[in-house]
Amino acid sequence: MSIAIEGTGTDELSWDRWLGARVWSPLDAQLLQGRRMVVLAAHPDDEVLGVGGLLAAARAAGSEVVAVWATDGEASHPESGAISPAGLAALRREESQRALAELGVEPVESIALGLPDGGVCDHADRLRAAIETVVRDDDVVVAPWRGDAHPDHETVGRVAAELAGTLLEYPIWMWHWAEVGDPRVPWSRLRTVTVPDPAAKARAIDAFDTQVRPIGPKPADAAVLPPHVVAHFQRPFEVVFA
Repeated sequence: MSIAIEGTGTDELSWDRWLGARVWSPLDAQLLQGRRMVVLAAHPDDEVLGVGGLLAAARAAGSEVVAVWATDGEASHPESGAISPAGLAALRREESQRALAELGVEPVESIALGLPDGGVCDHADRLRAAIETVVRDDDVVVAPWRGDAHPDHETVGRVAAELAGTLLEYPIWMWHWAEVGDPRVPWSRLRTVTVPDPAAKARAIDAFDTQVRPIGPKPADAAVLPPHVVAHFQRPFEVVFA
C-alpha cells in the first residue's frame, strides 16, 4: 500500500471516541496460553508499541516468546550526524531488550537479522529463509500488518502470512495515516487485547530513548515518536487483525 506517512496524522482523541463507541471482539484467550509465540518486528520498538501488552499477557499465561527483528533500525535519523548508523543500531537493539524486560517478557530466543533498514523489500528471500528456520507449525506468529504503509512493515507482514499457521497482525503507522472508519482497514478482523499493566508498557515505550526523545540539537535529530504518536500506543488495550 503506497501512502505518504507525513504530517501530524489522525489525533488520538478522534481514535478514542470512534473506537470507544463500538463493540469489538476480544482475541481468543487460548492463543495466549501455552502456545509458543513468535513476534516479528521490522524495527526494534515495533513489537513493544504494537503488541507489548499481548506479549506480556502471553508470557504471564505460560507461553514462550521468540523475538525476531528484521532490521536494527539504523536509518531512523537518516540526516543526523549525532549518532552513526552503527551506533544507532546498537542502541536500538539494547532499547528493545530493556523495553521487553520492563514488560516482564524474556524471550527464549532473540534474533536480529540485520537486514537494511528501509530496504527489507529487497531482501525478502533472506527474510523468508530466516523465518522458516524459526517458525513451527503450531506457533502463533505476530507480525506487522501487511497494509501498514511502511515498506519494511509490509514486507515482514507478507512473509509472515506465507509461513504462519496462525497469524496475528498489528498496525503501527495505520493509526497515523488512516482516518476513523477508513475503508482501507480490515475492521471486521480487529480483535482487542487488554494490556495487563499499562504503567509497565508506558515504561517500556519510554525505554526507546533514541525514538521518543531527540538524539541531538538539530532538526534532523528530532524524536521519531513524539507524544502525539506515542499516544496511540498508550491505550489500556491493543488491537490485532486475526
